[in-house]
Amino acid sequence: MVHAVRPHSHDTADQVDTELESSREGTRAVWISLAVLGVTALLQAVIVALSGSVALLGDTLHNLADALTAVPLAIAFAVGRRAPTRRYTYGFGRAEDLAGIVIVVFIAASAVVAGVEAVRRLFHPADVDYLPAVALAGVLGFAGNEIVAQYRIRVGRRIGSAALVADGLHARTDGFTSLGVLASAGGLALGWRWADPVVGLLITAAILVVLAGAARQVYRRLMDAVDPELVDAVEHALEHTEGVLAVGTVRVRWIGHRMRAECDIVVDPSLTVVQAHAVAVEAEHSLLHAVPRLGSAIVHADPAPVGGHDHHEAVAHHREELS
Repeated sequence: MVHAVRPHSHDTADQVDTELESSREGTRAVWISLAVLGVTALLQAVIVALSGSVALLGDTLHNLADALTAVPLAIAFAVGRRAPTRRYTYGFGRAEDLAGIVIVVFIAASAVVAGVEAVRRLFHPADVDYLPAVALAGVLGFAGNEIVAQYRIRVGRRIGSAALVADGLHARTDGFTSLGVLASAGGLALGWRWADPVVGLLITAAILVVLAGAARQVYRRLMDAVDPELVDAVEHALEHTEGVLAVGTVRVRWIGHRMRAECDIVVDPSLTVVQAHAVAVEAEHSLLHAVPRLGSAIVHADPAPVGGHDHHEAVAHHREELS
């Protein structure tokens, strides 16, 4: 028998409110980030107009483009709140994972642009005026991006949004880019015309490192990967539920920033349907207490084999075809 339970609350309305609050928190983080980065880019643009710094112009445009990455993520949070349909029976939570792909593409594009610009400047150095103002703009860019990075990562981890965490990592790489502007200004002040492109190449390498981490995180989410410790927590909760004799297959996946678990348990074959159902319900109850951000669980109760009889004999050949 199979029984499904929504996130831990005995009131369906409470569960829906919890999911909506998580999405609202994510959306709020996205728009606040957009505002901070937008103001940062605007202030940098003023200094670009005064100094004529091409390096700072690139960083300013970069920050502006990164602010706009908030748009696909905000759309994903909005879409994710839609109710499941007969076509999309699991809902639209995976829209966040699609937004994560877009963000990874933005990070990759940032690495390409930074690398190309650094190589170009290595062969064609450019003079820059108002170096103190350019240095100040670099500090401003770093501060704005780091504030956004910490905020996005903190909220993303709290609500379980891989896309928001990836966007936070993206903002952090942009902060490194802004520090590169500061370092370049210092080098140029000392007469080191090569400082600008060399620092640019180092920044490109740093962006590539962050890109690898963000891409790996989004890839794992798309492939339904979870931390093995989560599976251990599920098995531990089931094994310590009264009436559960053994634990069979356990599957856990992310759908947006909530998880869904599907589990098989073995119960005493002498139990009635009602009694076995009660064991399954208690097992689900244990899961919802033990596993953070678990949005729903399905527990299938199998009677323990008696005399070597396979209770799934009728479908065994279908499973063999899929193996």
